[in-house]
Amino acid sequence: MAIESDNGTTPAPRQSSAGQHAIARQRDIRLDFFRGIGMFIIFIAHVPYNAWTGYIPARFGFSDATEIFVFCSGMASAIAFGRLFEERGFAIGTARILYRCWQVYWAHISIFMAVAGAMVLADKWLASGGAYQKGLNLLPFLSDDTGTNLVGLLTLTYVPNFFDILPMYLVILAMLPLVMALRRLGRVYVFAAVLGVWLLATLGWINLPAEPWSDRVWFFNPFAWQLVFFTGFAFIRGWIPAPPVTRPLMIAAAVFVVAVIPFHHAWFLTNIPFFAEARSALGLLVEKTGFGFLRYVHFLALAYLAYALAGPNGDNLRILNRPFVAVCCKVGQQALGVFLAGQFLSMMGGIYLDQLGHTAFNTAFVNFVGIALLIAVAYIAAYFKSSPWKTEKPVRKGHPVATAQTERLSQPAE
Repeated sequence: MAIESDNGTTPAPRQSSAGQHAIARQRDIRLDFFRGIGMFIIFIAHVPYNAWTGYIPARFGFSDATEIFVFCSGMASAIAFGRLFEERGFAIGTARILYRCWQVYWAHISIFMAVAGAMVLADKWLASGGAYQKGLNLLPFLSDDTGTNLVGLLTLTYVPNFFDILPMYLVILAMLPLVMALRRLGRVYVFAAVLGVWLLATLGWINLPAEPWSDRVWFFNPFAWQLVFFTGFAFIRGWIPAPPVTRPLMIAAAVFVVAVIPFHHAWFLTNIPFFAEARSALGLLVEKTGFGFLRYVHFLALAYLAYALAGPNGDNLRILNRPFVAVCCKVGQQALGVFLAGQFLSMMGGIYLDQLGHTAFNTAFVNFVGIALLIAVAYIAAYFKSSPWKTEKPVRKGHPVATAQTERLSQPAE
């Protein structure tokens, strides 16, 4: 899914400055499509006790949809922010990053309060004895030292597991100006810093506290996960060349992806002791919090296969079912809004299944309706982002406004 040039687009013949700017800002269908697919998978994975989670990619390999989200976010950040540092200077680029961090921060606080409030109401209306608050580990936050815990929420020293992706993304974004500053010295400094920080984090030497009442750390260590973010960023900026699409490389990637399945799938781990013991021996190499090295390799193999199968510039995606591709791209373009909606809807879906039963029909209903609502959120968000109220619309003939305008124009000048 890498792009060949440093400005986030495939090189094109020279045009006017306006034409070049339009090309530079053109979105890549591969980025939007796969990020949209990732949003659907994350929603399915977040619905509590969802039977469909047995079939998502995370059950068949070390990496999962989180890698898709972070990698594609790195690519999108390279397109949205990378050029600012070069064209407008370091100060403007940093200001833009800080503004985005501010948006993500309040999005995180808002969705936490919305979901926490919904869980309190659900426990009250359904007389569940605090089961839904307990399910998200909210009881210590709401029942112990609420004042201290509220400060922890606002300072990101309280990060519940269900709400851990956005804080991780926020911290990685805040690292971007430092990476751009190192880029002025040379790519080797960027790679050394990114790999060095990842190594310290994956060994557990750098982490952040996740709860004021315990020693638990962030489930997604941002100093480890920045490796996959800046890999996507570097591909778009041209710091890392796009890999060639060859049959040997595709076969090697496919063989690795298939070979990993027995070391991760529940059936093999449960029924064949060898794979369970081998998986346990892998330890930090597959650990999620510290983003183990084999998770990275597994994701890169999947990403390479997706990149190769999508075709040059995503041409193969364009010949697929067009409505399906268009919908996935729209969801990918509105990833933040869709992700927030998915967090809330997944909890509502979990309550629905808990109350009405985890039947095949109810499970399908929750997943299909949830996905449909995510699509609706994407299109609604895109509509409002287009600022339709700023678009001038011709006034119909005979309309009072048109009549008044005609009368004014017909009057002689004074």
